[in-house]
Amino acid sequence: MPGGALTRVRALVVTWQAATMLPECLDSLLAQDVDPALLEVVVVDNASTDGTRELLARAYPTVRVIASDRNRGFAGGVALGLADFDGDAVVLLNNDARLDLGAVRALLDALAGDRVGAATARVLLAGQWRRTAGATSVSPDGRSAWEPAGGGDPAGVVLVNSTGNVVHADGSGGDRDWLVPADEEHADPEVFGFYGGASALRWEAVVEAGGIDADLFLYYEDTDLSWRLRAHGWRVVYVRDAVARHRHAASSGATSPLFRYYNTRNSLVVATRHAPGLVVLRAWLRQAGGLIRAALRDGPGAGVTTARGRALRDALVRLPRSLAERRSLWAGAAVTRRDALRAVGPPPPPPRAHS
Repeated sequence: MPGGALTRVRALVVTWQAATMLPECLDSLLAQDVDPALLEVVVVDNASTDGTRELLARAYPTVRVIASDRNRGFAGGVALGLADFDGDAVVLLNNDARLDLGAVRALLDALAGDRVGAATARVLLAGQWRRTAGATSVSPDGRSAWEPAGGGDPAGVVLVNSTGNVVHADGSGGDRDWLVPADEEHADPEVFGFYGGASALRWEAVVEAGGIDADLFLYYEDTDLSWRLRAHGWRVVYVRDAVARHRHAASSGATSPLFRYYNTRNSLVVATRHAPGLVVLRAWLRQAGGLIRAALRDGPGAGVTTARGRALRDALVRLPRSLAERRSLWAGAAVTRRDALRAVGPPPPPPRAHS
């Protein structure tokens, strides 16, 4: 691909129990100003039982469907959807997101840059939002800073979901420019990592870095691959002209036990694999503190508390394997772990749980 034209690109959507969201997502992909002979649209269905496959067969006959025998999560679905791919680039899009016209072309053009392994879109939160002083959990991140604005509300603004991924000093991953009003966002084109829900990956780079880790199931798979891309000397760039609009956490819910388990476990696995030693220590202390706070606030038997506890247990059981991966993945790396985090745009915003 370097220096040559793209000839094979796969746009991949992983879905589970989201038949009502898929049409908007797929329609936006199929409407892109890219030659259909170049862009293959593929949906991996993680054993949905809500009529997803019937919908695809009826309304989207040109879309290739890969039917999983079970729910493999996002990471496993991506791995399954790319198992037979040997092309030039992959476009990833969440099933609860849609692309503006021209987004795929802008992402693919960015991959032509020197040692660019991934191009990440400008992801905006769907709809409009207004500031609120209320104490109820009404904003997309479970806090009270913003609430949905009604149609025609003069106070309504569009908010940024992501301009790429960052890693904080405590090992947590997050979205750069999270909840920044869109007209105030002027992010650096260089960013630590790509946002897995709206991005394009150079296939050569993905293969060199070892591919998507299917075992992560859900969350942090993009941060993990971003670390590995950087270890192999690849760059990640932010493409402001590639706009995606995302219904944040519409598929899993940012406060559910499912979210909390995989977010907690995977943050520890990925930090232990890749981050500088002090960052790894902070990551474990942060998650242990989160478990204690959850137990005090919600009770030791609450669903989210239990999910945190299971995640910490499983990450601890996996620790010898994670440490072995830490040694092997960074043996002969093109950069140090600390340099991978350094000088890739402005300082990140305050920490937020990765999505």
